[in-house]
Amino acid sequence: RGAGDASHTPPFPKALVEEMLRAFGRAARAHQLYLHNNPIYLKAVDTARAAFAAIWAHVDEFVLSVTETELIWEGAVVQSETEKAADSLPWLLFKDGIRELRFLRGFEQDELVALLDLLRRARVAQPDEDDLLTMLWEQDFGSLRYQYVDLAVDNVAPVDSVASEERPQRVPPPAEEEEEQPERAGIVNIDDFDSTLYFLDETEIEYLRTEVDKEYASDLRRNVLTVLLDIFEQQRASAVREEIAGTLESLIVTLLSSGQLRTVAFMLREVGVTAERAPELDAATKARLLSLPERLSQPSALGQLLQTLEEAAELPPQDALGELFDQLRPAALGTVLAWIGRTQNARVRALLEAAAARLAASNTAELVRLIGVSDRAVAAEAIRRAGALKSPAAVAPLSKVLAEGDAGLRLSAALALGEIGTPGAMQWLERAVEDPDRDVRVATARLLAQRMHRQGLPRIEAAVKGRTVRDADLTEKVAFFEAYGALCGEGGVPVLDAILHARGFLGKREDGELRACAAMALGRIRSAAATASLQKAAADKDVVVRNAVNKALRGGTA
Repeated sequence: RGAGDASHTPPFPKALVEEMLRAFGRAARAHQLYLHNNPIYLKAVDTARAAFAAIWAHVDEFVLSVTETELIWEGAVVQSETEKAADSLPWLLFKDGIRELRFLRGFEQDELVALLDLLRRARVAQPDEDDLLTMLWEQDFGSLRYQYVDLAVDNVAPVDSVASEERPQRVPPPAEEEEEQPERAGIVNIDDFDSTLYFLDETEIEYLRTEVDKEYASDLRRNVLTVLLDIFEQQRASAVREEIAGTLESLIVTLLSSGQLRTVAFMLREVGVTAERAPELDAATKARLLSLPERLSQPSALGQLLQTLEEAAELPPQDALGELFDQLRPAALGTVLAWIGRTQNARVRALLEAAAARLAASNTAELVRLIGVSDRAVAAEAIRRAGALKSPAAVAPLSKVLAEGDAGLRLSAALALGEIGTPGAMQWLERAVEDPDRDVRVATARLLAQRMHRQGLPRIEAAVKGRTVRDADLTEKVAFFEAYGALCGEGGVPVLDAILHARGFLGKREDGELRACAAMALGRIRSAAATASLQKAAADKDVVVRNAVNKALRGGTA
């Protein structure tokens, strides 16, 4: 309809479209400036969706015509720009050949963010990158239609993005110009068959429907990859294989940027099979193919992928991410460990945990190397993984951390050595009894008791008899006395009995907490002598000591 068509009444006020375009512009700027979990961005997108909803209260679809500087609805200008600026929406659409946009109900819920992302990419695209029209075609919107012109051809009518009944149909030649062709033997004529409603039976119709659905559901990208790899395997010319290898390298970048993670995983898996199976494959080309998973596993490439997943408003399917992470190589372990503590997305963290477990279990040497790296987060995760895997190869680097690391890493190393539990690991763990940090000492005492490592008894006994434990807090006292009771056996009863009963200068007893700890240790020994010592203190005046003695007698009588 033209602007001068006064007889036509718009289905709703023009102001609704103008407000929608203003909200859309604000959302586009927010999409370009802010992360997708930023409150400003989320509010801008919600406002744009509400503006579309106001229009759906009147119609199910509406059309915007595009000129160099204007957007037009129902013959009226709803957005006008004074110049062809790079950030002008009309010019951004017009310069790539788009002449009409048709929005259908539901667009704002499922495809608004996708369109915002395409506009952002189009604004910063380089001359050799895809234009907006190509991006729209690849995205394959369901609730957005567009008409465009081929800029390489002058004076052409707009081409619709989907099949249209308004397109001119091919006109058959006049009937009088058709010449009767004589029937030839052996040629099947469709007119000889029944083409009524019952031309096909139900099973045949269902078969055709199934095959059509299967064809539409098939992944064209995967089919293209399969064809390329088949050609690579069958064609033995070096030039052909080099060209295909280069194409695959370019495709992996394109697929990653468009979120086709499952297809990337398929490619990485299949290139390995092809590299091993292709006959007469030279070493350089084979190495080039096999390097594709290694490139994705490098910190720069994998870090960018994880950052994209972290900032994404919607993650790809969990199984697609899992397939991709399964293709990572040992070089990815450090990056994966660093991101486990950094990500705020629970789904991404679960995938990273699974990938870290797989990579660590199959690449012990890389895990051991990471224990000594300068990145504290990576080192801490590597220490934890080494303990969980009970890897003897990790004992040496863990012992170095126990001697030189900060308090937090020393604690992690002590726990890992306790989980590994080999004689060498326990020998290094004994030294942590005298660690400067209280948490490390407590954890070490508990681990020695848990492992019943009697070789550590001399250090535990020296701590119990010395001033270190006497001046410690209650938690450390309990840990050391329980460890002593677990390891000392009958030979420790005199030491504990002296602490529980002996009097010092002027008849003064030991500290009540210390005596209570001695009673608990006697309860761990469970011998007649230990029980007799406890029974002598059953009526002690100190309530703390008395309660500890009664508890030890209930649980530790001989």
